[in-house]
Amino acid sequence: MDNLLWRPLPLLALIASFLILFYVQDSHTASFFPLKKPHVDDECSLLPYQHYWISSKRIVTPDGIISGSVEINQGKIISIVKGGIPHGNSKQKHVIDYGEAVVMPGLIDAHVHLNEPGRTEWEGFLSGTKAAAAGGVTTVVDMPLNNHPTTVSKETLELKLEATKKKLYVDVGFWGGLIPENALNSSILDGLLSAGVLGVKTFMCPSGIDDFPMTTIDHIREGLSVLAKYKRPLVVHAEIQLDSENHLKLKADGDPRSYSTYLKSRPPSWEQAAIRELVHVTKDTRKGGPLEGAHVHIVHLSDSSYSLDLIKEAKSRGDSISVETCSHYLAFSSEEIKDGDTRFKCSPPIRDAANKEKLWEALLEGHIDFLTSDHSPTLPKLKLFDEGDFLRAWGGVSSLQFDLPVAWTYGKKYGVTLEQLSLWWSKRPAVFAGLESKGAIAVGNHADIAVWQPEVEFELNDDYPVFIRNPSVSAYMGKRLSGKVLATFVRGNLVFKDGKHAPAACGVTILAK
Repeated sequence: MDNLLWRPLPLLALIASFLILFYVQDSHTASFFPLKKPHVDDECSLLPYQHYWISSKRIVTPDGIISGSVEINQGKIISIVKGGIPHGNSKQKHVIDYGEAVVMPGLIDAHVHLNEPGRTEWEGFLSGTKAAAAGGVTTVVDMPLNNHPTTVSKETLELKLEATKKKLYVDVGFWGGLIPENALNSSILDGLLSAGVLGVKTFMCPSGIDDFPMTTIDHIREGLSVLAKYKRPLVVHAEIQLDSENHLKLKADGDPRSYSTYLKSRPPSWEQAAIRELVHVTKDTRKGGPLEGAHVHIVHLSDSSYSLDLIKEAKSRGDSISVETCSHYLAFSSEEIKDGDTRFKCSPPIRDAANKEKLWEALLEGHIDFLTSDHSPTLPKLKLFDEGDFLRAWGGVSSLQFDLPVAWTYGKKYGVTLEQLSLWWSKRPAVFAGLESKGAIAVGNHADIAVWQPEVEFELNDDYPVFIRNPSVSAYMGKRLSGKVLATFVRGNLVFKDGKHAPAACGVTILAK
């Protein structure tokens, strides 16, 4: 009887071998859409796949808009095809078909104040990057203020990096700060740059933050001599205070609730004076010059007259210089800002409608290099809503989540295309900040992708899910916008979909090497 029991074993071994072989072959075929093995990273994405396809009839690529598919595996784009899914039966692949929705590179906002550590109640890495993801922004570069302490040394950068842990829904890079102390002590600035900041930011007027004092053009020249070695940019708040007596008179006699009072307190001449000094220095950044390798970038340009002319002239002669403007300068004009509505206070100020038209013209003609938000949130009480005092209220426009719909909504009047939007908000910011694997839907790049519906309109009211920590301070609340974000992918992780975020925050910090 025992012998009879053992006789079938060779046959059973053969069957087992066949089943093992079949399983291995089948699992190889299934590798087109493997499920992730259960581990902590499962919470990083609302998709259970590492290898999948995104399809759409409108995919924005460096070669134009195509109808086709993007193949993603292990967080990177590995192929792009026109038309249907290649290589056999599409049922063997996990495909997300977005139909007519636009698939474009995730936005890169290179001018964002997330305020952590130190002022997390204003905004923080968790709330700010949630807002970014909800708006199709996949990378932000954080400013060295208004956090406390400000990021002006290797040690203060380390504090900021520590504060990011388990809080990033998108990737985050960092600007350091140039202040008199580290401008005159190159070892501090060297340490900050060696630690990985993408460049440094400076103010040519008081910043409003005690531990971030303003610099002179001499400080700037010293900083540029260090930056030239690293080939990283200096980003400059270009205003110099002039006419201090007139400024004091406005404070004493002007109606502080009137936006025109605030507008007169920061005239275009402030921007022009700063930029005039900067372009005198940038001539040394030309090829063969003593500052070759350094680059000057002017942030949030507001004045579209003489300031812009100075920048255009410097570019034409070969200076290493660039410029951005912000959403609010393109969306609003001073004439429409109501008395006491301090949500609109920012510096430089929002100027008149004619100035806005010239900014659009400069952007469309390529004289302005790219767009940013200058997302600068604060607490509602610091906006002094009850008093409506423009001269005393904290300045800054809160807008990070609305970068994409604002640019599209206000740009439609000027015939802005999807390709231009991608250039201003993805490709050029990536090149500027040295983000080599970002900014375009291209093979080998990170799978940083925004999916949105340009035709869908929505009201920014109390029913709309806003993830900015203090949405009431945003000048965009109450507006009707076009361009609803459906999904946001960061390094292949689906971090936002239909109003919901992934369970875990798995964005990474970006440090220069």
